[in-house]
Amino acid sequence: MQLEHDALMQNNTWTLVPAPLDQNVINCKWIYKVKKNSDDSSKKCKARLVATGLTQKYGIDYFETFSPVVKSTTIRVVLTMAASPGWIVRQVDVNNAFLHGILSEDVYMKQPPGFKNSQCPHYVCKLNKAIYELKQSPRAWFHRLSNRLYELGFAASKSDSSLFIRNTNGSMMFLLVYVDDILITGACNSAIQWVVNQLHSEFALKDMGSIHYFLEIEVTRSSQGIHLNQSKYIAEVLERAKMDGAKPISNPLSSCTQLSTKSGDPFSDQTLYRSTVGALQYVTITRPKISFAVNKAYHFMHNPTDLHWQAVKRILRYLKGSITQGLQLRASSSFDILAYADVDWAGCPDTRRSTSGNCIFLGNSLVSWSSKKQKVVARSRTETEYRSLALCTTEICWIQNLLKELCVSSSRVPTILNHNMGATYLGINPVLHSRIKHVEIDMCFVREKVASGALCVKYVSTVDQLANLLTKGLSTARFELLKSKLHKSANNFLMLRIDRVCK
Repeated sequence: MQLEHDALMQNNTWTLVPAPLDQNVINCKWIYKVKKNSDDSSKKCKARLVATGLTQKYGIDYFETFSPVVKSTTIRVVLTMAASPGWIVRQVDVNNAFLHGILSEDVYMKQPPGFKNSQCPHYVCKLNKAIYELKQSPRAWFHRLSNRLYELGFAASKSDSSLFIRNTNGSMMFLLVYVDDILITGACNSAIQWVVNQLHSEFALKDMGSIHYFLEIEVTRSSQGIHLNQSKYIAEVLERAKMDGAKPISNPLSSCTQLSTKSGDPFSDQTLYRSTVGALQYVTITRPKISFAVNKAYHFMHNPTDLHWQAVKRILRYLKGSITQGLQLRASSSFDILAYADVDWAGCPDTRRSTSGNCIFLGNSLVSWSSKKQKVVARSRTETEYRSLALCTTEICWIQNLLKELCVSSSRVPTILNHNMGATYLGINPVLHSRIKHVEIDMCFVREKVASGALCVKYVSTVDQLANLLTKGLSTARFELLKSKLHKSANNFLMLRIDRVCK
């Protein structure tokens, strides 16, 4: 506590002033945490002074609060590029990051417990800089960091405002920001070191060296590329759910499982259900194969039953047996885009809405995937497939814009593989049938991309449709087959089959 208080005073975080009569004065408190290494050993004990932001009043001591963090797809795309030989990925952590944010509002806070000034016991702290748990602290910190990066020659990405790009005479450097965790990657080690030194001159940095543990994700480099896994995080989730001794299973969701809001009796511990499903959503960052099962469980967060909890436990049992598995980002000489789009028509027994699923490869690496229930009920399978195509096309366009900013070009036109002949035909031919007029906007969007030569839509057999993993529960044999195709990057084989048509 004393070290933290001394750091706050040295940072000129506040000035003691008489308590204003017409201003809101917020409370503060100390919180304590034991930080751990990736091997679960204790790293250090830390005390932190935090404000009780719940007592702030909008329009008086805060206004705007939004602060961006880097998207998970952006991280995977940049790390896929960094998997190339010769690229360096450096990790730095900013100490007490929020304390560097400059406040534009007048914020008054009570003196910290245990550190009340004996000469001015009735004074309050007028904050000069942000502290943790203020509503505007993340925004103030990001604004301060962004301004410094602009001074160093970086430009913010238009696709992801937490990605900063520096292009010096053709030498590219990328910087990713997730609150106080920063990744810097590029091919020039001296240039990266210069940026680290410049940031360290203004902020207290902890240089972590080459990336190895980032946002609860373990990162391992090899000659094949970069491997991401969350085994430590998964082990913690299993322990909290008291499933660390459970028997492993090879499939997260059975093809026979039909869950609805009316399934089973109310679950006794709804907090456990919600916290576990929330944690599993984070695991999907590196485990696309559980995305559909987790998405299914998420739909019952408001009123879970015992059968819903059994489905969550099945996901945990699957993770127990595959805890060391993760996502492989492979080194590649080309960065062509290939996507799979699928849909489960009227699969929700409660609403009869369909689930769209897609997975997008960049070269040999899976960088984006989605399992999402459509917002409206569809009257035909072709209609649902077309909405799924439009959703996948939108994500591809975003990735293309991101790659353009990263100065990455592709030798092939992005291709979407779909196993519905009707949707594939409508995607490339100017036909408008009365039964699908109400999805005309989605149709025109996809057709425009195809007609301009910016996109190919091709048929793929059901056997090779990898997006099946993201739309429905599968038999164990089918699940294992598609899982192996994902691991082996089956897109290499399929790209050869469609290359002649799409050139």
